[in-house]
Amino acid sequence: MEYETIHGEEIPKVGLGTWRMEGATCRDAVSTALDLGYRHIDTAQAYGNERQVGQAIEHSDVDREDVFLTTKVWPMHRKRPDIVNSVHESLAQLGTEYVDLLLIHWPNPLASTGEVMRTLSDLQSDGVARHIGVSNFDTEQLETAREEATVDVFTDQVQFHPFNPQAELLDYCQRNDVLLTAYSPLAHGGAMHDHVLTELGTKYDKSPAQVALRWVTQQDGVVTIPKSTSEAHLKQNLEIFDFELTETEMALVARPSRLRTGLSMVRGRLGR
Repeated sequence: MEYETIHGEEIPKVGLGTWRMEGATCRDAVSTALDLGYRHIDTAQAYGNERQVGQAIEHSDVDREDVFLTTKVWPMHRKRPDIVNSVHESLAQLGTEYVDLLLIHWPNPLASTGEVMRTLSDLQSDGVARHIGVSNFDTEQLETAREEATVDVFTDQVQFHPFNPQAELLDYCQRNDVLLTAYSPLAHGGAMHDHVLTELGTKYDKSPAQVALRWVTQQDGVVTIPKSTSEAHLKQNLEIFDFELTETEMALVARPSRLRTGLSMVRGRLGR
């Protein structure tokens, strides 16, 4: 495993995302991931699986303090009391006294960014969350969130893959010591049949998915949380640190495409 260090905290470069995992499937996937060496687990109120994630952590051989655990506040909770109550409900579901990272899941145009970020900041100060951050915020929204928060904004979790490399946002994060957490790093499967990734995979004896994950994790200030319920794929997602793409190959992999990004989002909504 490789790590990214932000504000003195070491974060595993590869974690496990749990979107659309339910019930025993979610619990088993998290348990398997922990057994394989994953120490970075991501969930959210909206996923409806915090209880299963917490159960997997509780019944694993891994100490709670060794797991970097993230959850996210549903953005309809936009007033301080609602946010605070929902976070305590999340802690009860997760069976833990704190989370390592607490995010607001999406920007809500009806919410006061100031009220949301100051509430998250206070929850960090109260020890409910070790760090706070945002998700799905663009550069301007992230700047506003950082201005309104009274503590450091630790990360912005966004869709990030070879067809949506988010160059402007990544540059901003790198300049301001904000971690970029990449979800959907395989473009909801769109990376699996890409000719560039396939050719590079042949060169390095890796799958196209592994090349895509290496492209993501080889960038400074970036970690990723691919989703998988397959033990084989969970293993493969960790087997990406024994090769390195050249600068030329890194540039070849990054091909911004609104069409391919849009198609990946459609596949995601369809659960494919």
